[in-house]
Amino acid sequence: MLEQQVRPSDVLNPRVLEALKNIARDQFVEDELSGIAYADTSLPIGYGQVMLPPVLQGRLLQAIDIQAEENVLEIGTGTGYLTAILAQLANHITTVEIVPELSATAQNNLEQAAVTNVTFHIGDASHGWPLADRIDVIFTSASFEIIPETYLQSLTIGGRMLAVVGKGNNMTVQIIRRIAEREWQTDTVFETSIPAMMNAEKLPEFKF
Repeated sequence: MLEQQVRPSDVLNPRVLEALKNIARDQFVEDELSGIAYADTSLPIGYGQVMLPPVLQGRLLQAIDIQAEENVLEIGTGTGYLTAILAQLANHITTVEIVPELSATAQNNLEQAAVTNVTFHIGDASHGWPLADRIDVIFTSASFEIIPETYLQSLTIGGRMLAVVGKGNNMTVQIIRRIAEREWQTDTVFETSIPAMMNAEKLPEFKF
C-alpha cells in the first residue's frame, strides 16, 4: 500500500508513513472485506458509515502534521483504524463516535492492536464536544457544510482543526489554525469529497 499508492500520491512525511506501516488496515474491516482492505477505495463499516481510502487518509494526516506531544480530538471513531494511526502520531487521542456498536468494535480493535493512549466517548459531536481543556488538534473524518464555532473555540493558541468543508462534489480540505485568542487562519489544502457528518448544520437552501 505504501509503495504503490501512498508514496506516489506525495505522502512523504516519514512519521505518517511509519504509522501507516505499523497498523494493519485489514484488522479493522469485516472478514469478507479483508482482501480489499488496502484498495484505494472507501469501504463500508456498517451503520451507513465508511472507512476512507488509504491515500486520502495519508494526505489528510500529512496535511495536519500532528506532533508527538500534541493531544487530538477525533470526530468519528468508526472501527478505529484512523484512531490507531492518530495514536501513533500524538500523545493522546480523545475520540467520539455516534454509533455505540462502532465504538465498541473500535475499542476491541485497538485493544487487539495494543493501542492504549485513547479515550473513547459515545455521542453526537456534530455541533461540538465538551472538553475539560483546550485541544491541540481536531481531526474530522466526515464533512461539514458549516464548521461549528464551538470547535474553533476549543483549540489552543497554535492549535488547528482539519475539516472537509462543502457539500456534494464541491468540498475542500481546510486547516483552520488558531493564531490568537480571537483570530483564526484558514488554509485550503486540496479538493475531495467524503460523506457528510451526521446531524451537522446545513447551509440554507436558496430558492429562486
